Amino acid sequence: GRAAAPVRRLGWVYSPNGMAMDAWTPAAMESLELSPILSPLAAYREQTVVVSGLAQGQAEALGDGNGEHTRATATWLNGVHPRETEGADVRAGKTADQIAADHLGRTTPLSSLELAIDQDFLVGSCDNGYSCVYMNTVAWRTATTPLPMENNPRVVFERLFGDGGTREERLAEFRKDRSILDSVTTDLAHLERDLGKADQRRLEQYLDAVRAVERRIQLSEAQGADATLPDDLSRPAGIPDTYEEHMKLMFDLVALAYQADITRVFTFMVGRELGGRTYPQIGVPDPHHGISHHRNDPEKLAKLARINTHHAELFSDFIGSLQNAPDGDGTLLDSSIVLYGAGLGDSNDHLHYDLPIITVGGKAAGMPGGRHLQYPKDTPMTNLLVSMLGKAGVPEDQLGDSTGQLVELTDL
Repeated sequence: GRAAAPVRRLGWVYSPNGMAMDAWTPAAMESLELSPILSPLAAYREQTVVVSGLAQGQAEALGDGNGEHTRATATWLNGVHPRETEGADVRAGKTADQIAADHLGRTTPLSSLELAIDQDFLVGSCDNGYSCVYMNTVAWRTATTPLPMENNPRVVFERLFGDGGTREERLAEFRKDRSILDSVTTDLAHLERDLGKADQRRLEQYLDAVRAVERRIQLSEAQGADATLPDDLSRPAGIPDTYEEHMKLMFDLVALAYQADITRVFTFMVGRELGGRTYPQIGVPDPHHGISHHRNDPEKLAKLARINTHHAELFSDFIGSLQNAPDGDGTLLDSSIVLYGAGLGDSNDHLHYDLPIITVGGKAAGMPGGRHLQYPKDTPMTNLLVSMLGKAGVPEDQLGDSTGQLVELTDL
């Protein structure tokens, strides 16, 4: 048949502290019966591939002692064993997203976008002799250059739509009470004149979406300003009160960035390892990291699965926004492959094999979903990363400890 147009967008979404694996793993092989944790993705089952059996062997101690959470994060997208250090001489490996950014980001305003929910300015040692840097990011520009993840939606919005400048200059700009979009209306007026009717409608819908996101950011800033907080705890501008609204805003910003072709590559950490976030709103008042060490206690496992499912729901909303956005003859989801998963398997034992990993999208590159692929234990996760890059037309044969592409994933 006719060769499919290549997928042009890639994304990686990292979930911390492993998973409740029994509630994650689909029961059936081959065809995909969605597990309880993955049930929120039911509407996108045909675009989803669950990839079981993958490992990050370079996250094992290999003589370095404890630090499983650190190595889970640092190796996730590169398959390179990180140097054990608390100092500035951190070293890991260039990550798949940055290899993709070199290739797919040549013609976009931003080569890639690195996002997080938790603050990433922790410094010093966070985990058994390892610098905090390793747990703050999954993206490495080079072996010695970790990329900071931005958790303030306002700063991300400005990066996507604003006029640049330093972070301080941008923050000063936001405080002027005007919409960033006002500064680009003249450009848009020219553009609208040259567009056909259908395109104009699409542009208007897109701009409405951008304005809606901007309004939500302004609202969360206003709430932040009104909140009575102790003097020594100043709330950063732009970060919403609730985890859910924060996640939705960040995901909406990614969808807008994809839609406007501002970037084709993103990474997003929905939490950091060892994170103690609590989720009383879904009936889990216990800190996430603590509950991840469940000791196979059914009650704790059920709570962990509830957190994992909640994250999957928020991820599913994002997949929905890609599916609802037209792109060429198909949708944004068709022309994207997004990997979602964790750097640890069974969190109780800090396992670096049988990692919970799915991919969603990729229809334009001939990647059929609705499948559960089971690979032999200890198949390198980097093989999946190399396969994803290949599907997106990024020529990269070797990454970290990879031994080749994943056969069934790429052959179909």
